[in-house]
Amino acid sequence: MAVYYYLCALIPFMLEKKKLAYERAVLVGVITREQDEDQVKEYLDELEFLTLTAGGKAVKRFTQRMEVPNPKTYIGTGKMEEVHAFIEAEEIGSVIFDDELSPSQQKNIERVLECKVLDRTTLILDIFAQRAQTSYARTQVELAQYQYLLPRLTGLWTHLERQRGGIGMRGPGETEIETDRRIVRDRIALLKKKILKIDKQMSTQRGNRGALIRVALVGYTNVGKSTLMNVISKSKVFAENKLFATLDTTVRKVVLGNLPFLMSDTVGFIRKLPTQLVESFKSTLDEVREADLLLHVVDISHPNFEEHIASVNQILGEIDCSDKPTLMVFNKIDAYTHETIEEDDLVTERTTRHFSLEDWENTWMQRSGENALFISAINKDNLDAFRKKVYQLVRDIHVTRFPYNNFLYPEQLDAYSNPEF
Repeated sequence: MAVYYYLCALIPFMLEKKKLAYERAVLVGVITREQDEDQVKEYLDELEFLTLTAGGKAVKRFTQRMEVPNPKTYIGTGKMEEVHAFIEAEEIGSVIFDDELSPSQQKNIERVLECKVLDRTTLILDIFAQRAQTSYARTQVELAQYQYLLPRLTGLWTHLERQRGGIGMRGPGETEIETDRRIVRDRIALLKKKILKIDKQMSTQRGNRGALIRVALVGYTNVGKSTLMNVISKSKVFAENKLFATLDTTVRKVVLGNLPFLMSDTVGFIRKLPTQLVESFKSTLDEVREADLLLHVVDISHPNFEEHIASVNQILGEIDCSDKPTLMVFNKIDAYTHETIEEDDLVTERTTRHFSLEDWENTWMQRSGENALFISAINKDNLDAFRKKVYQLVRDIHVTRFPYNNFLYPEQLDAYSNPEF
């Protein structure tokens, strides 16, 4: 069936990983009025990291300056010919576009390039398919894949001569497409019922956790949330320097002083996160919705970490969590570097690229009203201050909710906490 073959194409790197160490690919992006050249370079850097995470290797990048992406082929005719010539000469296996392609764009591009065409959404879905370990995560990913597949079924049958239409050309092509559409719709309905059932079970589990305060780690993908979770809870949550290392929410009981609370490690966010994934992972995001306190973890060593913060805040707004108490946790201070300006340099303009950690600390302390900390989870730098701050925030929430329970004050924490934390 076409559905089967398309799903094979939807997760291409998984099928060929055993044959090739890396699948060679080229990346394509456009410079528009909404994203300048520097932004496109960073987006392609991220796309290259996504490609590496999926099992591919980006060998070349193509960019084009346009007012808006071409509605038919995303890039212009001349640039398309340039890409085509390169993939034929270098025997490239895949062409990956930085934005989500419409069904018609993907169909037109495949017709010209005559090779496997992927977009950012497909690539993220592929990584999620590889990373999903539990039955629930696999179900969520499969639902997202089918939702992405449904509007793209028509292009799968272009190899059938009868698909051209016209007198004497009607019949099996259309029949097969409608059959596949029905199969996909039925599968989507089945998966939604399955997820709804699991959602109810997870909701019951959350309800059985009692009156403990809930703290959720949120942030961009690969900022060190799982590493921080391991340090805080002394657990062994899977952590790796790759995108979307964590898909399944992990919840652990943590005790600071004599104050217990629940901490959850959630899936990382990313720019241009596919809407299908937001929808299918809504139950996973319920851990964020039901949290009493958010720890927004940020990789301060990344040159564009403020854009990452904005992307995370946008998604938090979409799931109605932007008004929750939040502690900004700037991680990876051990890896932070910045440009310097000589004292006698009167030409170079000082920008955020020249900020020291102290400059950023002063900046974010002013923005967040003291709710910002700078740490290194892997080196355990400044974790004492982090521990005390989390204790204070959790205790404030607990005292408000349960005014008749007495807990230790922050200055008493050291006498009861584990010095190895």
